[in-house]
Amino acid sequence: MPYLPENFALLEPELADYARARAVVLPVPFERTTSYGKGTVGGPAAILAASHQLELYDEELRFEPADQGIATLPLFLPESFDMAEAMAEIEAEARQHLEAGKFLVTLGGEHSLTQAPVRAAASVHGGLGVVQFDAHADLREEFEGTPFSHASVMRRIVEDGLPTLAIGLRALSAPEARLVDEHQLPVIWGYELEERGDQLFDDYLAKLPDTIYLTFDLDFFDPSLVPATGTPEPGGGRWWPTLRMLRRLFETKRVVAMDVVELAPTGTHHASDFLAAKLVYKCLGYLAHAEAARG
Repeated sequence: MPYLPENFALLEPELADYARARAVVLPVPFERTTSYGKGTVGGPAAILAASHQLELYDEELRFEPADQGIATLPLFLPESFDMAEAMAEIEAEARQHLEAGKFLVTLGGEHSLTQAPVRAAASVHGGLGVVQFDAHADLREEFEGTPFSHASVMRRIVEDGLPTLAIGLRALSAPEARLVDEHQLPVIWGYELEERGDQLFDDYLAKLPDTIYLTFDLDFFDPSLVPATGTPEPGGGRWWPTLRMLRRLFETKRVVAMDVVELAPTGTHHASDFLAAKLVYKCLGYLAHAEAARG
């Protein structure tokens, strides 16, 4: 695969080479069902641009996560206007990289796309749990006329029979709340993050399968950190407590793929873009650190 000069973190060709890279970044500027603030179509490009400003040395982990190799794939947009067919296209694209043994990072785009790489990961890796960082439950049966809405993505994943853990929820409908209760879905509510988040996270995580897909909706964070998202909600997560949970996730589970979605860049507020890029790089660092520890 040819070297892309606009790759994640502007890595040198040998570190960005697909054949040797442990991780691949798949930009998917997919936006069809956003219902408030628009602009997630620009998310992948903004994250890639912000990543060019990253310092590659991780002071927490004491090495450069980029050394594991991070390849950047071309922008991928499904051709079909039918949502089911579009999801199938994204799923097929994701599956080929997972089958190649890569750790897949999908950059959105809106959250509706998540069901596609989740299904690809489940088909490649078998029994799978899904860890969701998010402000919204996304458990609606349908929203604004489509079951493929960003507000329904986790409902589809639950219906696929995959165990989930939602972290940071603080906005949902009454039917969604009933679904949480009826199915006893594990949730760490936004109001629990400050005082009980770490303990609840460890308790719930222990009950999930060993293999995990991580979906990270950036509106999980408090809008003081990430205002550039379509539906910001006050009372969200903070940076270092979130990283503590992510590090434990990678250390205790085998995370095989992830996505970062719902960045709606403004063009002037670069802090949101940079946080998203840094979040991806930190997760890739945790991946490399965990895999090295396991040998």
